[in-house]
Parts: sequence; C-alpha cells; structure tokens
Amino acid sequence: MFKPHVTVACIVHAQGKFLVVEEIVNGRVTWNQPAGHLEADETLVEAAARELWEETGIQAQPQHFVRMHQWIAPDNTPFLRFLFAIELDEQLPTTPHDSDIERCVWVTADDILNADHLRSPLVAESIRSYQTGVRYPLAVIGEFNWPFTRDA
Repeated sequence: MFKPHVTVACIVHAQGKFLVVEEIVNGRVTWNQPAGHLEADETLVEAAARELWEETGIQAQPQHFVRMHQWIAPDNTPFLRFLFAIELDEQLPTTPHDSDIERCVWVTADDILNADHLRSPLVAESIRSYQTGVRYPLAVIGEFNWPFTRDA
C-alpha cells in the first residue's frame, strides 16, 4: 500500500541568515531545516512549531506556507514535505531538545545552496522556493472538522 511520509519543515530567517540544524546521518554531518514527521492528532502548522521547538528550542509559529514538495528519496521512500516560513526580528539563541541535533547554525542562503552536506536536496530546494518570494496564507492548508478534543 502506498503511504508517503508526511513531513514539515521551517525556513527560519532573521537578519539575512537562515537557521539550519546539524545532524549526524550515517556518520556524516548534515544540514537540514528544522523538520520532522507529522504526528497523530496534530495539524501541519502545529507539527512545524513543535519540530522547531524540539530541534532548536525556539518557540515561534509559522507565518506563511511556502510550498509542498512531493519527493522520492534515493531509497524509494515517498515524501510529502510541507514548507513553512518564519521571519524573526533577530537571530535567536538555540537550545536543541532533540538528541539527534548536534547544534544549530545561522548561515547564508549561499552557504546552504553551495553546501555538499545537506540532509537531502530538498534543503537547497526549500531555500530556492523561499527566494521566489511566493508566500501563501496558512489558511490554504486549513483543517476540516478540527481540532480533535484534546481534553477527552
């Protein structure tokens, strides 16, 4: 049965720099946007804010939807990756809560676009999508019959 992995990612931008997280994947340092899988009973926007906090320690809400990428990884795993933008006034300090994150780094778009250690090609493609300037209101990915009753 076809079941793509649904993931979220945040382009976090402040003062001309972008926030990346460093992870060790197969013994190699890689860069990624703060990103991860959608969990049960959460919206895509909630997942993006949660992943941002878990991987960077920054509490912020996505402000815009940028793009959805449909991608097949080299191991043939299918992904649907929902990309959000978060504009901050300043580069905030980071404290990763996820043990998979080695550290967070503020870098330029060119640093990302020219890096040879990206987690996937979607990391650079996300920067290119952001650079187009196209932003959509979060309502374009609105929920239907939501939220689940969380207190039950």
